[in-house]
Amino acid sequence: MKAPIQRVATARAPAPAGHYVQATAWGDLVFVSGQLPLRPDGTHMADATVEAQIRRALANLLAILAEAGSCPDHVLRVTAYLVGVEHWLVFDQIFAELFGPARPARAVVPVPQLHHGYLVEVEAIATRAP
Repeated sequence: MKAPIQRVATARAPAPAGHYVQATAWGDLVFVSGQLPLRPDGTHMADATVEAQIRRALANLLAILAEAGSCPDHVLRVTAYLVGVEHWLVFDQIFAELFGPARPARAVVPVPQLHHGYLVEVEAIATRAP
C-alpha cells in the first residue's frame, strides 16, 4: 500500500496565500513550496534589505522543514530565485551560515521580478531525519 501524501503546516512560517500548502511529504520525502520573505504572521517586508529578506525566506524554509521532521543535513536540493544576480554572493554567505556543514544540491536562478516586489524566493526537497 502506498503511503498517503501528508500536508505540512507550521505557524512559524507564513500561511499560503493561494491554493497550495507550505509543504507536502510522501514517505521520507519532503517538498517545500516556494517561500517568500514574509513574516510568520503574513505581514510583508518587501522594503527590507536583501540580507533581511534572504534570512527571512530561509528561516521560513527551515521552520517548515523542522515541522516536517527534517533539517539542513537532510536537504537534497534547494532552488533560490533572486531578483538581481548581484545578490548571489550575499545569498551564498547567508545560506552557508544557516545551513552550516550541509551542502545540498542547489540552483540560484536570476529572475526579473517576484511577487509583491520581493528579491528572493526559496524552495527545497528534503528527506525526513531518521
